[in-house]
Amino acid sequence: MAIKPRIAQKDVTLHILKTFGIHMSKKLGQNFLIDGNVVDGIVAAAQVEQGDTVLEIGPGIGTLTQGLAESGAAVTTVELDRRLLSVLAKTLEGYNNVKVVHGDILKIDISREIGQANYKVVANLPYYITTPIIMKFLEERLPVELLVTMVQKEVAERMVAKPGGKDYGALSVAVQYYTVPEIMFIVPPTAFIPPPAVESAVIRCTVRNEPPVQVTSEKMFFRVVKAAFAQRRKTLANALKAGGLGKDALDQVLGQAGVDGIRRGEQLSLEEFAAVANAWSDLASS
Repeated sequence: MAIKPRIAQKDVTLHILKTFGIHMSKKLGQNFLIDGNVVDGIVAAAQVEQGDTVLEIGPGIGTLTQGLAESGAAVTTVELDRRLLSVLAKTLEGYNNVKVVHGDILKIDISREIGQANYKVVANLPYYITTPIIMKFLEERLPVELLVTMVQKEVAERMVAKPGGKDYGALSVAVQYYTVPEIMFIVPPTAFIPPPAVESAVIRCTVRNEPPVQVTSEKMFFRVVKAAFAQRRKTLANALKAGGLGKDALDQVLGQAGVDGIRRGEQLSLEEFAAVANAWSDLASS
């Protein structure tokens, strides 16, 4: 049950910003959400229920935090902008299931703040830092069940892209290796003040218990992926040469993997990347 006026309204948001003398920071990519339906949609996409543990990144003035808190979940929210701490102390006053942490999500000890139990990550991310944050949670194998993030629509499309299209790249492969991603809904610029220049999308990434492909070495798998997309116009053979594979070894690796070297990285499936990486690992260990 709501215990405060809804922050996700234009007049309430403007009142809060004016009261605290907050000017939106372009440097921090701040756009404030003013659409309550979007807040409800994000909470629903994250399947947040009473008793869940939720980590929110970048609460701003507490717009999405309020929706999460009213679900009954235990919410830890991490805010980088020190100016917003006093705002959050006021806007989230009365929600005893919310803990506000000041810090950089890429640097803080997350386990110390939230414990070791499984949790859900929910975030309305600044566009410039979307990928590093998502990859941190996936690569570090933190005990995350799912990530629900609002990102630039173009980034969401890259995360779910299939082989063969211009959107498919290293981010697509990495996200799909660790998770099952799905775009939940599109958010128009009018849902924010100031309105951003692009559409946003809410994407849910359900973390896999096991990757969809078996690899001998994850390090080698991502080395191959990175090399394949480093220069998209190169054939796979040329990309792998540039990535450190000699000509004789290249023929052996591609032959064992059953992958034609004249293809480009954007045409390869996760299974084919795994086959190339495993063949390279076999060669390196023999």
